[in-house]
Amino acid sequence: MAETPHYNIVFLDRATIGVPVRQPNFPHSYTEYQETVADEVVERLADADIAIINKVQVRAPSLEKLPKLKLIAVAATGTDCVDKAYCKAHGIAVSNIRNYADNTVPEHTLALIFALRRSLVPYVLDVRRGKWQTINQFCYFDHPIHDIAGSTLGLIGYGALGKSVGARAEALGMKVIATDLYDFPGKVDLDTVLKESDVISLHCPLTEQTRNVIGAAELKKMKNDAVLINTARGGLVDEKALVEALKSGEIAGAGFDVLTVEPPKNGNVLLDADLPNLLITPHVAWASVEAMTGLSNQLIDNVEAWVAGKPRNLVLE
Repeated sequence: MAETPHYNIVFLDRATIGVPVRQPNFPHSYTEYQETVADEVVERLADADIAIINKVQVRAPSLEKLPKLKLIAVAATGTDCVDKAYCKAHGIAVSNIRNYADNTVPEHTLALIFALRRSLVPYVLDVRRGKWQTINQFCYFDHPIHDIAGSTLGLIGYGALGKSVGARAEALGMKVIATDLYDFPGKVDLDTVLKESDVISLHCPLTEQTRNVIGAAELKKMKNDAVLINTARGGLVDEKALVEALKSGEIAGAGFDVLTVEPPKNGNVLLDADLPNLLITPHVAWASVEAMTGLSNQLIDNVEAWVAGKPRNLVLE
C-alpha cells in the first residue's frame, strides 16, 4: 500500500477566526501565524503544500516563488485576495467557504434595521447622559420611532443572504422588493427600490458593476425617512455622498458593517462624521460563534476533501 503523502500546512492569518480550528485527518505539519503582511508571504509559505488564508493578499509575484504550493484554502467566501488567473494557469487549487452566514448576517442586518427605525442608540445615549431624569412627564419623543411592520424593505442583491433577509423581513410584516444583476420572478429595477423602500439593504458582491451602486444621485431618490444598511462590502456606497445625505436630511440613517478600507487605520469619512443616525460595526455581521464554528469546520472539510482526491468548493472548476 502506498504511503499517505505528508502535507505542510501554513495558516497565514489565524487571528481572523475567533474559534478553534481542528487539525486535519491526514499526515501533516501545521504552522499558524496570527497575522501576515505582504512581504512575509513568500518566506512563510516557502515549504507549504497548502496555504490557509482569509484576507492576506496572495498575488502572482509571490506565487511565482512558491512552486510547492498546491492548494489555497480561503477561510471566507470572497476570493478576491487570490490571483486566481495565475492559480488556474499553474494548477493551484483554490477553495472557499459557502453558505455559512445564512443566519448571522441576516440577524445583524435586522438588528441594524431595528436600531435605526426605533432610534435605539440615541435614546440609550440620552438615558446614560441623564436626560430622562430631567423630563417632567413619563417619557419624551426627541427621536422618531417607526414600526418595522408595514414598512417596505428593498434588497439590492438577491442571492442566498438577500433571500434570507427577505424571508425574515416578511415574517416581521414587511413588504419586500428586490433587484439584482440577474433576472428572477418579481424583480424590480433599482429606481423602484430607491424610491419605494423605507429600508434599503445591500447584499451584493463588490465588482466593477456594483462599485458605488449607491452614490449621490441614488441617495437623492430615497425617501427622507428611509435608512440604508450595508453588511455586504465596502465600496458599494459612495461614503462621502452618504455623509452629505445624512447631514442634509436626504435620508434618515444608515447602518454599516463594512468600510472601503479595513481596518480604517488612516481614518474614514464615515467614522469622522460622528453622526447619531449612523451606526457602524467593525465587519462582524458574519461573526457569530455558531457561524464561525461552521466556517472553521467547513474550512478543514475542504482541505481534507482535496487531499482525499474529492475536492469540494473549488472556485476554479
